[in-house]
Parts: sequence; C-alpha cells; structure tokens
Amino acid sequence: MRKLSASNIAAFINQLDKDVVYHYINPKTKAVVRIDGVNLPEGPIRIKRWNPSKGETEQAARVESISKELIWRVANAFIPNRPLSIDRVLGASYNTRSVLESLLAHTPEFYYCYPGRIEDKGGITAIRKGHKHLLWKPDKPHKTGILEKIDTDIVISEIPTMDAFYESLILPEGSDTQEIDINIQRRHAQIQIALYFIGKQLNFRTWIAQNDKGIMYENKKIGEYDGVIASLKDERLMSAYDEAVQAAMMIDCIWFKNGRLMPAVMEIEHSTGVTSGLSRMKNFKDKFPPYPTRYVIVAPDELRDKVYKEANKPQFADLGTRYFPYSAVEELYALCQKRKIRGVTEEFLDCYMEPIIAD
Repeated sequence: MRKLSASNIAAFINQLDKDVVYHYINPKTKAVVRIDGVNLPEGPIRIKRWNPSKGETEQAARVESISKELIWRVANAFIPNRPLSIDRVLGASYNTRSVLESLLAHTPEFYYCYPGRIEDKGGITAIRKGHKHLLWKPDKPHKTGILEKIDTDIVISEIPTMDAFYESLILPEGSDTQEIDINIQRRHAQIQIALYFIGKQLNFRTWIAQNDKGIMYENKKIGEYDGVIASLKDERLMSAYDEAVQAAMMIDCIWFKNGRLMPAVMEIEHSTGVTSGLSRMKNFKDKFPPYPTRYVIVAPDELRDKVYKEANKPQFADLGTRYFPYSAVEELYALCQKRKIRGVTEEFLDCYMEPIIAD
C-alpha cells in the first residue's frame, strides 16, 4: 500500500501557483490564502491569509507557517481511497489545519467529499449527512489548482479514538546517555515501556537493554517487572551463544516466547541516528545462528524516509528490516490497554510493522 509522507505533501503544494489566491473548501468561508513559500523537503509551508469581505488586504496580512509536525501528522493519517477528516486527526490543534486542508484539495491527488455518517440512537441506526473529508486518490488525479468534489458510497462510524497513557517515570542516574536531551531519553523510555506491555499482553518475555533496566515506572524498576528477562544467559535460545549474548546486551528490546521463539529484535531510534540501531542488530545477527525473527527499527513517524534509506543500505540487506512507527506502537499499546487482547498469534504484529524492501 502506498504511503504518504511530509515531503510528498510539501512537494504537491510547492507545485501550486504562488501568484494566485486559493479559496477554502467551505464556500461560506470568505477568507483567501496565498502560498508565500515552501521549505523543501518537508516544510514548513509559509502562507498569508486574509478576509477581503472584512476589508482585510494581503499587504497587511502576516506570514504564517504550517509546521513540519502538522504536515507529518496529516501525512501519516492518509490511506489511499479512504476519506480522512483533518479536523478529527488534529482535534483543536493547529490554527492552520483548514489552510492545509484547502491547499491539499487544490492539488491533483486530493478530492473533497461528504461520506455518510452512521448514527445509532437508542438502537435505531440511520445514515446521516456526513462532514467534510479529504480523499486521497493517487491513481486518479484531477486538474491542478481547482477544488474537485467526488461522490462516495463510503459511510463512516465515528468510534472514539484511543489514547495511549504513560504513568510517571524516572530515568536511571549515571547512565551513559546523560548527554542526550532529557525529553528524547524520556520518549525513548516511554516507547520501551509500551513495547514491554504489548509483549506482556501477547505472552512474550521481554529483554530490556541492560543499561535501561533501572528506569523507574510507577515506583518500580522496569527490570523488576513480571516477564522482563534478568539475564540473557538464562534464556534457552541464547544460553549456548556467549558472543550473541554480549551483542544483545544493549539492544533496546527483544521478545521471546515459549523458550523456542524470538518474535522480534527491536531498536528504538528517536533521533536521526538510525544506523547505530541497525548496526547493533546486524552485530547480533552475525553472532547468532540463522533464526526466524523480525529485525525492527522503532522510530517516530517523521523518520520514515530516513529509516527506509538507511535500512536499504547493502550492509543491512540481510536483516530484512521492518519499521514500527511510534503511531503504530501506541495504537497497539492503546488497544492492549483498552481491550486486553489475547489469543492472537505473533503474525498479528505484521499488521503494525512495515516491511522495508531493499532496492
């Protein structure tokens, strides 16, 4: 399935004529927008907006930015031929969300539509008129610079979204990562915790990197949680391979199952240093007998292009790397928190981890 990225959106909008004004999708909105410029490859997108019906002028309008973060959040939410409500994705965040929606709708691959909405009241179900959505149709482009409405038979049941919750955590003192920004360390730890709880829900035993076992979560060291492996030498699959044990000590997370299976070996890369995680997994793979598992880079959604680029380098080709974006981690974590899923096979993970195909 084709994926949309922030660089795609920035490139699409950069191709629009910057000397004309663009209208919002809702004809009741009298304000207009002009593109001031686009920072490639991923934004921000600079715009001016003003309302002529109120006597406002472009000359008096200030330049505003559609941030890279906003662009990435929207890009990650799109699925081809599936209506998307940008307001629902972003909630009340970002006062430029309607501008991005309108500009996208002027680009060839995006249409606007009003899918039906399923309404259930007192056990009586009805299809009501829906809200405005964008529809990404990469295989059916329309003319550039115009708003194109498309009819659709799709109806939407607007179930509440799920949030992932983290309790307070305290990072271990004296770790060798103290030079890294504290917020990066905290986010790294949160994702490690999410991976542990996902593994626990799927009946996996979890290895947490040796230097991270001192993370305090809910007043308890993560290394003391049920199902966290104290020593890799005690794990049946690893016990005969001392070099592999040493190579695995600093890997962020490894899942084991039933003493016979290793569903995933995972490295969390919160910054742009994807190569270090790939190198650790490669070193481990080279010291361990051939064994079916998933070698996975867990990283923020905005690093997707970086992950694909680095994982496709020849030296990492035999890893068959998979990409587990933070959004997918937290979607699965939230599902585990809310539904306490059980009885699924480890192949269930493949729904959340993107295979990276080498060039």
